[in-house]
Amino acid sequence: MREVYADHAATAPVVPEALAAMTPFLGEAFGNASSVHRRGEAAREAVEQARARVAALIGALPEEIVFTASGSEANNLALKGALAALELGAQRGRRRLVVSAIEHPSVLETARHLESRGCPLTVVPVGGDGIVDLDRLARELAGDDVALVAVMWVNNEIGTIQPVAAIAALARAAGALFHCDAVQAAGRLPVAVGEAGVDLMSLAGHKLGGPAGAAALYVRRRVRLVPLVHGGHQERSRRAGTEDLAALAGLGVAAERARRRVAAGAPARVGALGERLLAGLLSACPETRLNGDRARRVPAILNLCFRGVDGETLLHELDRQGIAVSTGSACSAASPGPSHVLSALGLTAADAHASVRFSLGEGNDEADIDWILEAAPAAVARLRAMGDPGVRRSA
Repeated sequence: MREVYADHAATAPVVPEALAAMTPFLGEAFGNASSVHRRGEAAREAVEQARARVAALIGALPEEIVFTASGSEANNLALKGALAALELGAQRGRRRLVVSAIEHPSVLETARHLESRGCPLTVVPVGGDGIVDLDRLARELAGDDVALVAVMWVNNEIGTIQPVAAIAALARAAGALFHCDAVQAAGRLPVAVGEAGVDLMSLAGHKLGGPAGAAALYVRRRVRLVPLVHGGHQERSRRAGTEDLAALAGLGVAAERARRRVAAGAPARVGALGERLLAGLLSACPETRLNGDRARRVPAILNLCFRGVDGETLLHELDRQGIAVSTGSACSAASPGPSHVLSALGLTAADAHASVRFSLGEGNDEADIDWILEAAPAAVARLRAMGDPGVRRSA
């Protein structure tokens, strides 16, 4: 049985170059970057080399990169750290958060936590295309109480691309900071913090071909943060804790590799596979539609509603045939309700539960698409003919 991994938006395999860079630090090259002897100096040099490589990926300065253990931690640090710093500074009256309705749970749940602590929260809706309405956002930013705006670059469930530079300009005009979750954008699109105008931006290594457990937060110079983890003075006193040399080395090499691939236009090949898969599934599966805007999205991520089929049942049918897909964000897979992203698009609960996400990566090829286009339509037709019991459960 052919195995096809089509869940790259959840995580990507570690690339050989990253694994090779990690291996020495799991053995003889161990060290603590805070130590002052030669082994410590070598460890510190490895950390700073990784920092420079991550910075180069997004056009930042190395000192603007704060290493974290995950994209979720980076998002938490951005929101909690920035709000806490504003409360300690001259802009104490600015406490309101403005976020989009389709943010990753690590942003939405952090925002709701801050709301429970007295920070007003505004959740800006998106249209049926999955794109933030800039006019609506501009109205929500009226006044002088907005502290921070958070809108992701590429949505992890439907792949839509937000107009980040325009959103950053609106936030700046309102006197607010702008945070962008770019976990799904980095490595798929050219990402330059200067052109985008962001103040804070999150990245995760395991989406780039690096290891899980290594991520980063870009913090523009002169933007203050209160750390979540107190202790030592690592990361310029923005995150205490001994650095994971192996994970950071892998992240750095994966970031450098991603920078070169994006510059060479390599993601276009994967995007073409995604477009072929989309066209094939829409043609072969009646009563099927794409969730989100067809043009303003990363073509490697496609979320399809197969009406009359329970998405989770279809996922397991495909898994039995060696095809790994998802019904939404891996971080909220245990949630019993419909996807908050698909609900924000206006889908009914039944249509949201009938939706499946295919997300491709550089390891996929034409033969993978052939196999999906053979297996998925047959599975959809079979489940519809059986009267998929999962549909009745989710209706």
